Amino acid sequence: MLGNSFGAAFCVATFGESHGPAVGCVVDGCPPGMELAEEDLRRDLERRRPGRTRHVTQRREDDEAEILSGVFEGRTTGAPIAILIRNTDARSRDYEELRGKFRPGHADYSWWKKYGIRDHRGGGRSSARETAARVAAGAIARKWLAENAGVRIRGCLARMGGIELPFESWEAAERSAFFAPCAGMEEELAARVEALRRDGDSCGAVVRASAAGVPAGWGAPVFDRLDADIAKAMMSINAVKGVEVGAGFAAAEMAGSAHGDEMTREGFLSNHAGGILGGVSSGQDIEVKIAVKPTSSIRREMRTVTTTGEETTVSTLGRHDPCVGIRAVPVAEAMLALVLMDHALRQRGQCGELGTGGG
Repeated sequence: MLGNSFGAAFCVATFGESHGPAVGCVVDGCPPGMELAEEDLRRDLERRRPGRTRHVTQRREDDEAEILSGVFEGRTTGAPIAILIRNTDARSRDYEELRGKFRPGHADYSWWKKYGIRDHRGGGRSSARETAARVAAGAIARKWLAENAGVRIRGCLARMGGIELPFESWEAAERSAFFAPCAGMEEELAARVEALRRDGDSCGAVVRASAAGVPAGWGAPVFDRLDADIAKAMMSINAVKGVEVGAGFAAAEMAGSAHGDEMTREGFLSNHAGGILGGVSSGQDIEVKIAVKPTSSIRREMRTVTTTGEETTVSTLGRHDPCVGIRAVPVAEAMLALVLMDHALRQRGQCGELGTGGG
């Protein structure tokens, strides 16, 4: 199976399945000498962890990361960093009925057609369980970027199931069980999730990820554009169906005089470009939004076919997120961190320095 690695200078390969013994990653290219311990990964893994609140899947995983290599006496050595996250609460029996059926909206059918074999237990390799490994790798990138370039990466929920979440502060998002960047909406969001759970249904969401302090100059002008790599990274996340950088699709409705970010001696007057011009960072905040589709595994009975081509219906048991977009927030942050880390090392390799902030 190809396509399990990401990055050019900071390379991440993930492995493992939803109901296998473990998931994990190998990070190659991390500069030597950075202090790194398992505790550095814990915060981000905890924010993504299943069962963290009653509003997400109730699968109970500790998501304790084990660093197996690449760290000696508390510092990175420059060697590949192997990280293992054991699965401790998989209930494969919940998926036995799916052995011969395809879930609508899931990867079951396309993977079966491609490989001729599929892991029906929760989706196997295509499960969002794989993103725990990405978050662990992203925590390493986030730490290096903060210490060496002053970059700060944050995320929040911008919309959930049609409910708009106006932005008030990043601090509000950190306090919220929904990563909501505004106060006073917890009850409405909780009621929406509980209604979906009762109905055996799910909803989609829009997630925002932002990086402040990115120096001007990271990226490349043609195929390795910073925004192109960000778009690929975000689209590689399970259930993501759309990506916007800056104004995104709203730019199609704007005049050039409105969309162009005017400049003064004090800096830019707006950020419709999302901090990227011509594939290269401008020094402004990098702004990205992703559209996350509704969870495909739902209890609602839906029409489908079997592996032998017979028409039937399917209802997915087990413990699933009514809105997988909630736990996608730390995943989007991680993927943004991985892209920026990769381009930071490329910038340093080609130009000899990381650059300076602006905007």
